[in-house]
Amino acid sequence: MKRSVALFTLLLTLPLAACSLADKNDPESGWSAAKLYSEAKDALDGGQYDLAIKHYETLEARFPYGVYSQQAQLEIAYAYYKQNEQAPAVAAADRFIKLHPNHRNVDYAYYLKGLAYFNDDEGLLGRISRQDRTERDPKSARESFESFKDLVKKFPDSKYAPDSIARMKYLVNALASHEIHVARYYMKRGAYVAAANRAQYALKTYPEAPARKEALLIMVRAYDVLGMPQLRDDAERVLRKNFPESTRPKDTLGQLSR
Repeated sequence: MKRSVALFTLLLTLPLAACSLADKNDPESGWSAAKLYSEAKDALDGGQYDLAIKHYETLEARFPYGVYSQQAQLEIAYAYYKQNEQAPAVAAADRFIKLHPNHRNVDYAYYLKGLAYFNDDEGLLGRISRQDRTERDPKSARESFESFKDLVKKFPDSKYAPDSIARMKYLVNALASHEIHVARYYMKRGAYVAAANRAQYALKTYPEAPARKEALLIMVRAYDVLGMPQLRDDAERVLRKNFPESTRPKDTLGQLSR
C-alpha cells in the first residue's frame, strides 16, 4: 500500500517538475499577451528584427485572438520588410489582408506589400550602370505597382495614398524604360520585328511615360528597315504630332541598327 501511494505521489509530481523545467528553459512561458507584445515592439524599434519576429510569432501562437495578435501579424510583415526579405514580407501582408479585410490598418498592409516589391525593384531597375536592363525581370516592379494601385483604389483617403501614387509614377517610367531598352537591344541585333513589337507594347501599355518618344522612333526605324512604308508613315505621323521638334527619325535612329 505504501508503495502504491509513493508511486501515485511520484506521478503527480512529474508534470510539475516538467513544467518547472520548461519554465526555466523558456522564460517567455509565463508572459502575458501584453508583455509579449511589449518585448516584441522594443526589439522591433531597436532593429532586432529576428527577435521581434520570434516574440510576435509566440504571441500569435499563444494568444491567437485579440488586438495584440492582429497587430503582431501586421508588424511581422514590417519586420521582414526591414530585413529586405521580400517573400515572407509579402506573404505576411497578404495573410493580414485575407484575415482582416476590414481592419482599420489594412491599408498599411497593402502599402507594406508594395514597398517590399518596390525595394526589390530598385535593385532590379535602379542600378542601371551595374547591369543591362534587358537582363532584368520586371516582375517585382509590376507587382509593386499593382499593390500600390489596390491601395489607392480601395483607400483613396489613406495617408499612404500620396506616396503610393508617387511610387506608381516612378514604376511606370521604369517599366516603360525597361521595354525600350529591350526594343533597342533587338534593334542592335537586327531583330526588327521584335523591336517594333516591343516598342508598340511600351507605347500602348505606358502611353504617358517619357519613353514613348523613343518607342515611336524605334517603330519608325524598324518599319523603315523592314520595308513597311504604311506602318512607318503612321508611326512617323504620330511622332510628328506629339513631338514636332523631332529630327528626321531614320537619321536619328540609324545608330540603333549598328
